[in-house]
Amino acid sequence: MWKYILKKILWYGALLLGATLVLYLILDLAPGDPAKCILGKPVIYLYPEEVTDVEVRLEVEGELTCTYPAYQEGWAVTVHPDGTLIDREGKTYSCLFWEAESAADFDMTRGFCIKGSDTAAFLEESLTALGLNARERNEFIIYWLPQMEGNAYNRISFQQEAYTDIAGLEITPTPDSLLRVFMAWQPLEQEIDIEPQSFVPFARTGFTVVEWGGTELPK
Repeated sequence: MWKYILKKILWYGALLLGATLVLYLILDLAPGDPAKCILGKPVIYLYPEEVTDVEVRLEVEGELTCTYPAYQEGWAVTVHPDGTLIDREGKTYSCLFWEAESAADFDMTRGFCIKGSDTAAFLEESLTALGLNARERNEFIIYWLPQMEGNAYNRISFQQEAYTDIAGLEITPTPDSLLRVFMAWQPLEQEIDIEPQSFVPFARTGFTVVEWGGTELPK
């Protein structure tokens, strides 16, 4: 009797162990969820040639985590040529701000490896080449520099399609020139070799819109 019970226990135990192993293999081989990252502080500057009513809508693949002024199915603002924004309540802003959590697959195969202590000089030069003006460069640098200059090195890659594909921007009226600068970066302990990026000059003509943002990727 006891031998029969023991055999049954061993048989069911082996069956349970086999099922657990199969389940583990299935879960281990299945693709995981895409990594989530924070699309950090994209800010949008609007520069019409004359005072203009402008509507801006985001089409982000992810969840907005913070906006200012509050995003309510879009922003509707009256914009002056110097970039001053006035909302429907008469409040004044210098830009539109948003952040979001999104799954993204950024291309880091090309870019730059920069000493943390050289980050400010690098950003000043690169952002100028990309087309940001003095005010935009300054606000970009004072936001990101404190997070980067203390690292031994930073791997930096300015994104194009990988960013715009997950963060659509609809603006009415349509701008004559649009610049979207998004920096993906990663702190490093040691220097690495990486194929450098080149930048296409940006010409500000007519109604111009400029956006910048970034994200820190894990080591």
